[in-house]
Amino acid sequence: MNEPGAPTRQRGPIAPIPFTILTGFLGAGKTTLLNRLVKDPALADTAIVVNEFGDIGLDHLLVEHVDDEMIVLASGCLCCTLRGDLVNALETLLRKLDNGRAAFRRVIVETTGLADPAPILQTAMAHPYLVMRYRLDGVVTLIDAINGHATLNQHAEAVKQAAVADRIVLSKTDMLSTPEQIEQKQRLLARLRALNPAALILDAAAGEATPACLLDCGLYNPEHKTADVKRWLAEEAFEADAVHGHDHHRHDVNRHDDRIRAFTLATEAAIPAAALDMFLELLRSVHGPNLLRFKGVVKVAETPDTPAVIHGVQHILHPVAQLERWPDDDRRTRLVFIVRDLDPATIRELFDAFLGTGVNDRPDRAAMLENPLVPFGGADR
Repeated sequence: MNEPGAPTRQRGPIAPIPFTILTGFLGAGKTTLLNRLVKDPALADTAIVVNEFGDIGLDHLLVEHVDDEMIVLASGCLCCTLRGDLVNALETLLRKLDNGRAAFRRVIVETTGLADPAPILQTAMAHPYLVMRYRLDGVVTLIDAINGHATLNQHAEAVKQAAVADRIVLSKTDMLSTPEQIEQKQRLLARLRALNPAALILDAAAGEATPACLLDCGLYNPEHKTADVKRWLAEEAFEADAVHGHDHHRHDVNRHDDRIRAFTLATEAAIPAAALDMFLELLRSVHGPNLLRFKGVVKVAETPDTPAVIHGVQHILHPVAQLERWPDDDRRTRLVFIVRDLDPATIRELFDAFLGTGVNDRPDRAAMLENPLVPFGGADR
């Protein structure tokens, strides 16, 4: 029983806190975007984790020092420094939230320009405690419109940052003035759409990179308080990319983004739970390093009315969640993949085998589930 005047504690499970990753190569404009975001009242309930306070101009925004690692800004935004590893920073935030020393309902983590986003994604998806308290909302990647082509050509990390993004923010477009520069921007846009068909591309100089456009891009739709599978998967974008034949541009195996493939798998058939588990286990065990990101909704044979949601980065799989019901009339299993150095046909054949629709001279589902010599989990009978 609460004492009179004491704050009422929430009963039941605590809703996971949305977690957004802000990334982009060196010079892409993360500092400029952060300076704009921390002044926006829409982020009043947000904790932003930065590498150093000096990375953004905070002096005129400072209201209160919480401690050496945390300050509160005039907008109400909480700003924290990343000291040590990300797990410690996220756990520290939770302790201060639970102890009443901080108040926030969202977290944005800024990465360094050279950072591979995969380990950060894996932290949010695989840590046994953090996965209960945070939910990945999305990845926002900044791309420099002036140097974007050169950066993608020279740095594999930049390609990976763009490939796993849910939102791509194109910066410095206001500095493009000549016809050649405008044409270069159009080629960069086409390149980014081929690299990541599902990512919404926003123009920072045009004022499109607002909190409303950057945030709430995960599975959960806060406006309707439901799972928005169609928006989250954006499978139509992958299909449109295939129809328009972007693959015919991919010919140079030495160019980083020519090694990336984005594609979908779909089926009306329900998948037995054991077959789904084995498919995911084999997929991660054999092809983990090449699975940049994959996600989907699955019709499970044993529970066809409550679809399973899967989300993975490389060999790390977020704990499989189950929706209470299908959010719309589309009850197909739908999976979207972004892979590197991996032929989509390889995954399609593995998927078809577990569906029982494999081709001749390929192992079928029974062989992979029952053969004691099958690696990664074959049953010894």
